[in-house]
Amino acid sequence: MTTTIRNSPTAENEVLRDALGLLKDREQVAERLLESSRKHSFDPDTELDWEAPLEDGKWFWPPELVSLYDTPMWKRMSEEQRFELARHEAASLASLGIWFEVILMQLLVRHIYDKPLTSAHVRYALTEIADECRHSMMFARMITRGGAPAYPVTRLHHNLGRILKTFSTTPGSFTSTLLGEEILDWMQRLTFPDERVQPLVRGVTRIHVIEEARHVRYAREELRRQMATCPRWEAELTRLSSGEAARVFSISFVNPQVYEAVGLDRREALAQVKESGHRREVMQQGAKRLTDFLDEIGILRGPGRRLWRSSGLLA
Repeated sequence: MTTTIRNSPTAENEVLRDALGLLKDREQVAERLLESSRKHSFDPDTELDWEAPLEDGKWFWPPELVSLYDTPMWKRMSEEQRFELARHEAASLASLGIWFEVILMQLLVRHIYDKPLTSAHVRYALTEIADECRHSMMFARMITRGGAPAYPVTRLHHNLGRILKTFSTTPGSFTSTLLGEEILDWMQRLTFPDERVQPLVRGVTRIHVIEEARHVRYAREELRRQMATCPRWEAELTRLSSGEAARVFSISFVNPQVYEAVGLDRREALAQVKESGHRREVMQQGAKRLTDFLDEIGILRGPGRRLWRSSGLLA
């Protein structure tokens, strides 16, 4: 029975029509997101108090989300070292966010290049690009205000990003978009209500969470649509490329230089992070909503699924 369905053009057409029937109308979704943008968008330069003094005893990132948390090295570290590591990891994550958002903006411009320029779908993409511009400037300003250096990704990953933003297919682009947005979003949802964290960092993460919720909705709807209509070769390429993107993302999530910056042995720190059950649980929990969605729409299959497992993001 399964073979018959797979080989029947009529059955395939019916499956395709059923899948398309479940998808939200592209223009209706875009109109709702545009209305939400009008009501719930922020200018970080005026919304946040950048001149307020940093508060003593406040973290720059929740300690449970710091990469070395609950490892033997963490237990040996002084409280001051732990605070410093959190400050540097916050700067590392913000640097990663800027790198990713610059890629995302270019992917969105490519996506709308051939679309009707007056459509709500294109207008929302342009709105999202404006959001991402503000986010990147906000992250850069947070790094400067926190006093830690920026932590660019490695030259290899920088050039892999150059390849992605130039040659990625549309479903591959939206899969990468969700990979970069949803894990950090999960962490930020834990950060902005946490009174142990610096008010400035809480303000930055609050703005990002509110505005990224729209971006995630846009990307999810479009990725569903693309996976239901793209040719088989493009679906297979998306499965493979998303697995490789997950591997690169998991490696880049915290720049190893942060350990040296606070006086720790880099190799030992990396080894302990790799062996940390707590860290593995944090990353997999952060990715679970995304991996459940990707599994539902048929991306986590074959060799691509094995790459996702090797990234440590898929349980």
